Amino acid sequence: MSEPTTFSDSPQSAEIAVIGGGVIGMAIALRLARDGREVVVIEPNEAGSGASFGNAGTIADYGVLPVANPGVLRNLAALAFDRDSPLSVRLAALPGLTPWIARFLRNCLPARAEANAAALGELLHDATSLWLEFAAEIGASGHLHRNGGLYAYDTPQAMTAGAAEAAFRRRHGVELELLDGPQVAQMEPRLKPVAGAQFFPNAVNIDDPGEVMQKLATSLTEAGVLMVPRAVRRLERRGGRVHLLGDGLAIAVGTAVIAAGAHSRALSAQAGDPLPLDTERGYHIEYDMTEPLLRRVVCPVARGFYAVPMAGRLRFAGTVELGGLGLPPDPARHALLERGARAMFPHLGTPDRCWFGFRPSMPDSIPVIRRGRLGGDVILAFGHGHLGLALAPRTARMVARLVAEQLGSAARRGR
Repeated sequence: MSEPTTFSDSPQSAEIAVIGGGVIGMAIALRLARDGREVVVIEPNEAGSGASFGNAGTIADYGVLPVANPGVLRNLAALAFDRDSPLSVRLAALPGLTPWIARFLRNCLPARAEANAAALGELLHDATSLWLEFAAEIGASGHLHRNGGLYAYDTPQAMTAGAAEAAFRRRHGVELELLDGPQVAQMEPRLKPVAGAQFFPNAVNIDDPGEVMQKLATSLTEAGVLMVPRAVRRLERRGGRVHLLGDGLAIAVGTAVIAAGAHSRALSAQAGDPLPLDTERGYHIEYDMTEPLLRRVVCPVARGFYAVPMAGRLRFAGTVELGGLGLPPDPARHALLERGARAMFPHLGTPDRCWFGFRPSMPDSIPVIRRGRLGGDVILAFGHGHLGLALAPRTARMVARLVAEQLGSAARRGR
């Protein structure tokens, strides 16, 4: 097979290539550049335009509860096949999803859920402080608001049932307060009355994820990171280098970091790491408004989405749809969010815009952040699920350490 033609905007070699220009890939590239590395980012789409833009804009230090947990197992049939459920499965994608779902169900068992939560707690324990530092570094501090977040319960019975999840989170290091209905009303006077809520005081709201992604991309350019607008189709090891190939792309690097989110599975397998990565398809709708209806992120627990105050608009984001990468968006999921939005704020009309994208999801909810099994010249950094935004600075630091160890080892071997 002949080598693809190399375009003028794609170098033929580099010290490090980060494959993926979402918040994870860009944060990694910036940290490596700050460490004095020569870095290119390879991303076929506009940087930060996927789930890094379309998320719930929350630095969720409380996100230790894995998607796979005993509560899901107890209510699986109702959750997975009810079209109004926060968790749904596209039946057309079910044959390809079956191996992933089997692993997911095993991780719903109590002992596994506890172990997975402990791992998430370790990753998330300083997410807020790391993001405050990171935002200052990229000039985005004004977009972060440390107002905390609410998980709201409609009925006393739901509040009582939620106490088990509150205890679970506390066991894994999450700071939270239990509020009654009047306390919630004092914090969010425009919210319909609720029975109570869990309040997470350390949660941070980002009021414009798209703008923050642009600031991050600008910081990369200022740090000398080259953005290569191509897609990597093949990864090969030969001649002591990692060769990344695609249409208009042929670049040889010393270290490749696979951080392509939901699109990472094929490249990881080519690198010798076949992993059970699949896709949770995310949706959001937005309503433009001059004055926000909420002061902080609110999750109506029964509906499984987030209502997020953002600059000039209110975003409703979330739910889980298992359906792979190939199927078109399901209008029923946007309609579900719209009904939920009007349940919270009956005067809302038709949304001003909607969005659909992909979250990279592992069956245990634990992101893959490690060296490749066949060598540290390939580093894996994907599978963050709902926590990609929150964990970007932490992941960048972890990958930077792995790169330093790899390059140090290579230098010792070369002496």
